[in-house]
Amino acid sequence: MHALKEKNRTRKINFFKAVLIFISFLITAILVLAIGALFMVPDVKDVWTSLKSEEMIYSLKLSLWTGMLSTVLVMIFSLPIGYSLSRFNFIGKGFVKAIIDLPVAFPELVLGLCLLLLFGNTFVGKIFDALGIHFVFTRQGVVAAQFFTALPYACRIMKSTFDYIDPRMEFVSRSLGYSLFETFINVSLPLAKNGILASTVISFARCIGTFGTVLILAGGTYMKTEVLPITLYLNISYGNMGMALTSGIVLMVVSFVAIYVFERTEVSL
Repeated sequence: MHALKEKNRTRKINFFKAVLIFISFLITAILVLAIGALFMVPDVKDVWTSLKSEEMIYSLKLSLWTGMLSTVLVMIFSLPIGYSLSRFNFIGKGFVKAIIDLPVAFPELVLGLCLLLLFGNTFVGKIFDALGIHFVFTRQGVVAAQFFTALPYACRIMKSTFDYIDPRMEFVSRSLGYSLFETFINVSLPLAKNGILASTVISFARCIGTFGTVLILAGGTYMKTEVLPITLYLNISYGNMGMALTSGIVLMVVSFVAIYVFERTEVSL
């Protein structure tokens, strides 16, 4: 009797396990078909012609330039933020973490609207205007939009990275006479190198793929603030599917590379 109950229990577990695996494979298959459709629909000659067009070259160059600049700025700020949230207890820590994480839950259009209002006719916008830095409907606005969109993701990764580093190593460094800053530079950062790489890659991919925030703050202006997602959007609006699909393929390739590097880095963390 006991053996029969155990057999039924094992059968139920195996059935439940099979259902979960089936659901995983089902959704994976749908996503594979959806992604594959992007590469199968366009004509190769049409894609090649679109890649060589003046609009695509401009869009690609602007995306790479703003993406790299935004990523550098994101990493400059996410490192101290992630380390502070991981290592220090201070008044308002929960509030800081909640606000930094908030844009992850925001639709990009809402974040873009918030930034547009902030950098518009407010004292903050006037300060930047006085410094000669204009964010509204400019390429600087593209960088700002990408920065604030990618920053929460980078901060999360960096906080998780420092959480996994044993603080006793830092205590040993401090006991040997290193200052907190010297310990951060010589001990914490080298131990966090894989996390820094993962954060950089994900931030770059997020910056390149930012659409809604860029559209609202920097505008979707042809050959001015036209990054790759804007190129996709504009050309779908025009009915130029060849250019739109080519933009999608380029963005997809960037995402694939980012995910591959992130997964490889995560394994070694």
